[in-house]
Amino acid sequence: MATPRDPATAGTCRLAAAALALLGLSALLGACSSAAPPTSPSPFTARPSPAAGSSAASSSAATSSAAVRATCAQVGAVLSDGPDPVADPVGYAEAQILPLGQIRTPDPQLRAAISKLASAYRAFFASNGSSGAAKLAVAAASRRIDAFCPGAAS
Repeated sequence: MATPRDPATAGTCRLAAAALALLGLSALLGACSSAAPPTSPSPFTARPSPAAGSSAASSSAATSSAAVRATCAQVGAVLSDGPDPVADPVGYAEAQILPLGQIRTPDPQLRAAISKLASAYRAFFASNGSSGAAKLAVAAASRRIDAFCPGAAS
């Protein structure tokens, strides 16, 4: 015999399901919204393909853009965690190396930028913050991440 559900629990489950559905729908609509084409190539813009007019190409572009946004959210979360970068820059660098290395993305340019930032933090940490070249590498890699994910590395 089935046990009756608590009405409060059932309502919470329905509310959570509705919230997840709305979140997915808003992400889909955001990925598919129409906008004027950019005047210069952007790392978020899918490259034209021979089937640019097909729905498969449109779907691929929307998926790629959504994947980049999701990856940027992960990068932002990783970089906002850890010790205070001003008070303990070496500890902050150390805290970023492993989490950055665990981020996966289908975008090869963003993947390379994340890898360069992790490598730059590794070099900075290995030098105990004393290498000027490592500091410059962190700054350059951070700017590259910000080109893909505005504000993530700032």
